[in-house]
Amino acid sequence: MADRDIDALRRIELFAGLDDAVLAHMTQAAVRRACEPGSIIVLEGAPCEAAYFVSAGQVRVYRVAPNGREQVLARLGPGQGFNTVPPFLPRGVNHATAEAIDRAVVYAIPASSLRQLVAQHPALALAMLRDFAARLDHLTNLVQDLSLRTVRGRLARFLLEQAEAGAVTRRWTQEEMAAQLGTVRDMVGRTVRAFVDAGLVRVERQRIVLVDQDGLQAEVDAS
Repeated sequence: MADRDIDALRRIELFAGLDDAVLAHMTQAAVRRACEPGSIIVLEGAPCEAAYFVSAGQVRVYRVAPNGREQVLARLGPGQGFNTVPPFLPRGVNHATAEAIDRAVVYAIPASSLRQLVAQHPALALAMLRDFAARLDHLTNLVQDLSLRTVRGRLARFLLEQAEAGAVTRRWTQEEMAAQLGTVRDMVGRTVRAFVDAGLVRVERQRIVLVDQDGLQAEVDAS
């Protein structure tokens, strides 16, 4: 594997604390893949073939309900990984679908190779445990949001998290926001209009500007 690929693996957050000997061993198993926008990297329910780590671009991880509604679990960028849990389960199937949002580069480590690497390198095993703990924490918070917070509270927190300099800079469609929040597009539209009427936000050229961040935080706290 070229030095470029070794350096790319070194920049993966999960591998940041590993020494060169472990990384050199890992590069023998890793396979670099270039993904076009919209391409499916892993498919929910399919047999798990590998764990993946993003080197460039953005990846969306989501699940689809029987009625076709999507729930986005994560949006990942360079340095982050996905599908790292199924390689260690007896029934190794992909828990979710992962799709390239734009042109992305990922490194795939086959499931069998990852298990061997973890068995041979305690430092990698500890890093994987930390990664699993972080994922559990993320999913616990997601379940709490979906089960305990109202759509108003979830949307208010989403806007606060996405805002830079008082505005949501990325132009999210209502359908995309609905997938993030575990609801439907019409509900997002009604809630945005309610926030506009309440003077919490305003919409300028399809961009949401936060007018009253304290008010939005109050919506989060009350939900």
